[in-house]
Amino acid sequence: MNLSSTDLDMLADITASVRRFAQNDIAPHVSQWDDAGEFPRALYHQAAELGLLALGYPEALGGIPASWRLRNAMTLALCRHGGSGGVLASLFSHNIGLPPVLAHGSTALQQAVIPPVLRGGKIAALAITEPGGGSDVAALRTTARRDGADYVIDGEKVFITSGMRADFITVAVRTGEPGSKGAGGISMILVPGDSPGLSRTRLEKMGWWCSDTAQLRFDGVRVPASHLLGEEGGGFKIIMGNFNGERLAMSAAALGFAQACYDEALDWARQRKTFGSTLVDKQVIRHKLVDMQMRIASTQAWVDAVADRADAGDQGPDWVAHVCMLKNHATQTMQFCADQAVQILGGMGFMRGTKSERIYREVKVMMIGGGAEEIMKDLAARQLGL
Repeated sequence: MNLSSTDLDMLADITASVRRFAQNDIAPHVSQWDDAGEFPRALYHQAAELGLLALGYPEALGGIPASWRLRNAMTLALCRHGGSGGVLASLFSHNIGLPPVLAHGSTALQQAVIPPVLRGGKIAALAITEPGGGSDVAALRTTARRDGADYVIDGEKVFITSGMRADFITVAVRTGEPGSKGAGGISMILVPGDSPGLSRTRLEKMGWWCSDTAQLRFDGVRVPASHLLGEEGGGFKIIMGNFNGERLAMSAAALGFAQACYDEALDWARQRKTFGSTLVDKQVIRHKLVDMQMRIASTQAWVDAVADRADAGDQGPDWVAHVCMLKNHATQTMQFCADQAVQILGGMGFMRGTKSERIYREVKVMMIGGGAEEIMKDLAARQLGL
């Protein structure tokens, strides 16, 4: 798709705005936030003032309608210049927690939940994964039984981004007859974070240190039946649709992190002198940088192509297959670039404080979260009719 001059101007403006925000308000503080295990809630307000939290949501709910191209440009710039997956994951956890509310919640629920999140005053999260299962969504065991005007929820969720601080949690539950199994018995319910019976336990991780990640326990949590999203038993389809947007956004993020590694490696190679000349004067180092650029360029082209198809309304099985394959390709690009950057930086690449060291630790969660590589391949094959 050929972008108009107006679209190109918007892309340039948002990229420049996000770059300044990332360079001034995120990158200098990330190591400190990693040590603290969280970043200040004030960062949500700062991002909201720039309109970043509102991108892609209706104006009537305080949002800013935006194409996938525009949203991806924001994500890419934030990752490239901020260099922290932990910040990205929690600051934008609403982009996986709110879409089911927007698409399937009542008007009253949308108005109560979405505007305060987009203003940066509240935090939204998504809770699907359970201790006994991740990618096998149809096997989830958390239950919600109807009791008068409420649903009563019992069960556990794990690896929940923003789980410690979320004010609203979109939760996948099993409704219907006790002991029911399979995709048909799954529903989605919005749970207020202050609900009695909801407890949270912080989890420590390999990476994403400044993103609060939690295990949630629901012990007789009562939620009004009006918080049901869509129809009872229709949750599996909601979850699958939500994954597509998450995977496309993760692909743009992985591309941004790959570029961050390239930028740092190139800067180091131009400054570091060994055996009488700079690293970049060595053919082997130049070839590493070229290999990084090859993967970055192919990923950028694929991200743009998939985004353009989504913006054009082409989101059929073939598009879903490309989203799955793109997520694998983009995260493999991120993995390759992180590895090569650490190698080029040498001992400095092993030191805390470099972007490449942080991204090297964070790449695995990108390759697993939102659908592991193996699941992506299998889903792509089915969508392609293989």
